[in-house]
Amino acid sequence: MDLMADVRDADRLLTQRAAGRTPPEVGRLLSAVEEAAENSKLWCGAAMVMAVFGGRDGRRAAVAGLAALTLAQLVSNGVGKQLVDRARPPKEWIEHDEVEDRPDSSSFPSGHTAAAVAFTAAVTPVWPLAGAACVVPAALLALERVQSGAHYPTDVAVGAVVGLGSAWLTRRIPHLLRHWL
Repeated sequence: MDLMADVRDADRLLTQRAAGRTPPEVGRLLSAVEEAAENSKLWCGAAMVMAVFGGRDGRRAAVAGLAALTLAQLVSNGVGKQLVDRARPPKEWIEHDEVEDRPDSSSFPSGHTAAAVAFTAAVTPVWPLAGAACVVPAALLALERVQSGAHYPTDVAVGAVVGLGSAWLTRRIPHLLRHWL
């Protein structure tokens, strides 16, 4: 049994199903979420709203979210994509024209997903209500990355792990620094 072959088969199957079975109106919603999240605009906007209207918790949540997002972007885009040169899913797997509008960079890992999960996971412990509000767009964005043909499901899964790790590390850094300094 070849585990990597099984993973590749699952990636292909899930990518084709996500791209081929998404109703057009859902596809438009997913595209709108991706456009809002491009260059982290959605998360920076959410942080601004938290900081302005959320009082002390809102400011703390915004800082935590942006710190984790920054770390996730550095790890996924600055390191991961440089180390792993994975081609995007083949265009013939994708039945819609969104496949023409995707980056040329490495597919692995999903930087969009890493940033979304990092922001959401860092905000949630500080201000749970705001974190809960971030879960839906983060999940939609992760789905969009596969549905659009920009990523394989494994790229998105690893991006989510990078995001979770970034949020965890961002939360732990102040404690670690107190012990080291």
